[in-house]
Amino acid sequence: MFAAGAACAEMSITLGGGWDGKHVPKGQHCTLFGGNGSTPPMTASNLPGGTAWVYVAYNDRDYRPLSKNGGHGVIGYPVSGASAELRSVPGLKAKLPGKAKVISAARGTGKYASKGYLPPCSGGKGNRYFAIVQAISSAGKVLEEQRVEIGRY
Repeated sequence: MFAAGAACAEMSITLGGGWDGKHVPKGQHCTLFGGNGSTPPMTASNLPGGTAWVYVAYNDRDYRPLSKNGGHGVIGYPVSGASAELRSVPGLKAKLPGKAKVISAARGTGKYASKGYLPPCSGGKGNRYFAIVQAISSAGKVLEEQRVEIGRY
């Protein structure tokens, strides 16, 4: 009998651009509160074989209507290889730079409506923001996912 091969490394996500996972950087909140927020840039490493897309679903843990399933929007990035740079994209936009695309717009309504990503918009009440990062196959199957703390605002 033959023993199993080397264990697979777990997908890892690293924040960039001043995002530390503890606090939303100055100015990276919504326009309603004087910001001009964009998504945090991330590096995805150890992507599973067969990954064609990385989806990032943004959520607000403390505001129930936007607390799951990409309440603040889902952005998709086409990828190839074992790692990918997920570049920052502007909030509130349906058309994104590069090959990134809006998979689903934020679910905010009224003055909180967005055609894409809705930056943190709690007005500085200390809400906790996080993202679910998913490696997606060309057939649309979730291969792996990781949760990343974005920070408080």
